[in-house]
Amino acid sequence: MNPIQRIGGRPSDIGDGMMVLRALPSRQRRMVGAWCFVDHLGPVQFGPGKGMHVGAHPHIGLQTFTWLIEGEVLHRDSLGNEQIIRPGEVNLMTAGHGVVHTEDSLHDGLRLHAAQLWIALPDTATHCAPGFAHYADLPRWTEAGCSFTLLAGSFAGRTMVGEFHSPLLGLDACSSLAARISLPLMPGFEYGILLLEGEIGIAGERFATDEFAYLGMGADSLELEMAAGTRILVLGGEPFGEPVLMWWNFVGFSKAQIAEAQREWEGGGERFGRVAGDEGRRLIAPALPWSGY
Repeated sequence: MNPIQRIGGRPSDIGDGMMVLRALPSRQRRMVGAWCFVDHLGPVQFGPGKGMHVGAHPHIGLQTFTWLIEGEVLHRDSLGNEQIIRPGEVNLMTAGHGVVHTEDSLHDGLRLHAAQLWIALPDTATHCAPGFAHYADLPRWTEAGCSFTLLAGSFAGRTMVGEFHSPLLGLDACSSLAARISLPLMPGFEYGILLLEGEIGIAGERFATDEFAYLGMGADSLELEMAAGTRILVLGGEPFGEPVLMWWNFVGFSKAQIAEAQREWEGGGERFGRVAGDEGRRLIAPALPWSGY
């Protein structure tokens, strides 16, 4: 087995003082397959009148992927979609050439626990038309005392039917009691595991909540020791062959591509539409880190 790379989630403020733990991108690892961004939100108990309220913001060149564990969140976007996501469900938004969305707690003062991820689109799809899909009926099963939910791709003879543009895997595994599990892997995929709750053992090493274990590729199976009360997120995919740039909420293949998107957002261009019900909440992009664009 490859040496395991340990990556600690780093705190990041996503607005209004709401903190997440960010596993990817990091100095040690930029991507796992096409997965290029991994945030762990919560579990957090909001006080009275408080909740998650992320104003209108744009995306290009990626798919946003939301896996909800606790709480209820209202998604709205510039395509006219309005969707409540509840525990055990996935929202998948394809930004492509450009889209805008907001994310709000459906009810303030409640608990929220979620994982928010981005999937980089390959060059052949980066300018595709934007779209949105909601998946409430996901493949679920229990094995060796552990509950599994297939979030993306195919695993152990099961397939989550979603529109993805790269071969990848997303898998949630949860164990209320201590358990030992064996996961079949694809040698051509690279894999990583994010600890959402609890603790796991891999090849004699222990990993705790909000640590990310990058496993590399080439293995055909993985043995895990799950402590009681553990939940993990297993991510995998074929290595992404094209280096991508990430800035703010944009993913692209050149500085010029990202700079043009930011100019259009700042200038109110037609590329990025309005989100109905956004109440004028609109995020301001930070200054570009590059000159001459």
